[in-house]
Amino acid sequence: MLNAPMNSQTIKSTNPKLSIWVLIAIASIGTLALNIFVPSMPSLVTSLSTTQSMAQLTLTFYLLSLAFAQLIVGPLSDKYGRRPILLLGILIYVIASLACAFTANVETLIFSRIFQALGGCCGIVITRAIIRDVYSKSEGVVILSYLTAAITLAPMLAPILGAFLDQWASWRASFYFVAAFGVLIGLIALKGLYETNFNLTKSMNFSTIPAQYWSLLKEPEFLGYALAVAFNNSVFFSFIAGAPFIIADVMHLGPSTYAFYFLLVSGGYMAGNFLAGRFANRIRTQKMINIGIIIMLIGIMAALYGYSIGYSHPIILFGPMGFIALSAGLISPNAIAGLLNVRPDIAGTAAGLSGFLQMLSGALGTFMVGIFHQQSGFSMVGFMTFFAILMVISFYGLVDRKSKKAENA
Repeated sequence: MLNAPMNSQTIKSTNPKLSIWVLIAIASIGTLALNIFVPSMPSLVTSLSTTQSMAQLTLTFYLLSLAFAQLIVGPLSDKYGRRPILLLGILIYVIASLACAFTANVETLIFSRIFQALGGCCGIVITRAIIRDVYSKSEGVVILSYLTAAITLAPMLAPILGAFLDQWASWRASFYFVAAFGVLIGLIALKGLYETNFNLTKSMNFSTIPAQYWSLLKEPEFLGYALAVAFNNSVFFSFIAGAPFIIADVMHLGPSTYAFYFLLVSGGYMAGNFLAGRFANRIRTQKMINIGIIIMLIGIMAALYGYSIGYSHPIILFGPMGFIALSAGLISPNAIAGLLNVRPDIAGTAAGLSGFLQMLSGALGTFMVGIFHQQSGFSMVGFMTFFAILMVISFYGLVDRKSKKAENA
């Protein structure tokens, strides 16, 4: 009975709080696995007899897989429905997580991480599409603020859990944990998730997918919102790639220190998402993003100043990132709600393309910081600044500019 077809009005009226929590749990699986083992990377290097650059590739390839998989998952959920694609993705996620836990070398770990991301991306893409299926734009911003918090807070809080698991057992314990979490989420989805896509695009085939993506990319408003989310993500992952090694190699501190001060980052993002949801019906989308951009630029300037005076204390590293995380909490849910409403008829495809750009840019951030790694942290702060500038240019050059033209027309 729980899995019987329902229309969107019925879904809205049947215990919406449960529905929201189910969506949040499902959305978190992909990003939870992303960097739960980040505090353990120095010990992973020793355990698998590899290098720092190879260890960072476990992040880069995960993000790349997460990116490209979303190009397929979104359209598949438009054609076959949200529920069956999601359940298949969770199964792949669990199997790949166990493969990561049992790996004997870094090459096998990287390969397993590719499939782990393939399964995990289903939760990210499909939950966004479900929100577009069920809620109006104003309601969607509120729900997306919670959902985006889960998607982003999962990798923010995951290192705290990962540091504990590393000290309690080993870096492998993190992968056992995410496998068990995947089983739990699979059972929740199996029993508590309804199909919400009642306009299946049966006529769609894989040859039409590029045309749909191209039609979205030709929309300046979609592209502006999507790039704002993407480059915002690049700033975050540039920090993720560099901070653990600054803690270990510059400050000579352990994973528990990283985990403790990372609370500033997760707390900032939680605050931003709370404010985004609280004021969604009072402050329009673009104005909220403008406020977020101002806060982000303050954080970037603080990060540059912190680098200039030297990392003598963890607060110098994590404090500015707290402001940047606050800005991300304001920007991301509003930008995602905006891009999903440009073409509501292909919301799954739009969510997939946006997710692709978001994860691809995150992979670019981790890759560039890893390639140009310096113990001083220069590459980390430099790329954070670079991607922040690109985000500002993208938003004001595409979305804000189009809005002003429309107002003057």
